[in-house]
Amino acid sequence: MHDFRHRFAIRTLLGWYRDRIDVEQQLPALSIYLGHARVRDTYWYLSACPELMEEAARRFDRRSDAKP
Repeated sequence: MHDFRHRFAIRTLLGWYRDRIDVEQQLPALSIYLGHARVRDTYWYLSACPELMEEAARRFDRRSDAKP
C-alpha cells in the first residue's frame, strides 16, 4: 500500500511541476489527502525522487532567469 501512496504522490507532484502549478500552494492539500499530520512529512517526496529534483531545478532556473 505504501508503494501506491508513494507513486501517487510522486506523479501528482510531477504533474504539478510540469503544468507549472504552484506546488507550495497545493502541497497542503496533498498532505491532507495522504493523511500526513504535518506538511513537512510530505516534503520528503520532493527529495526522494530524482525526477522531482530535476523539475524543481528547472522551475528555479526559469524563475532566476526571469529576474533582472
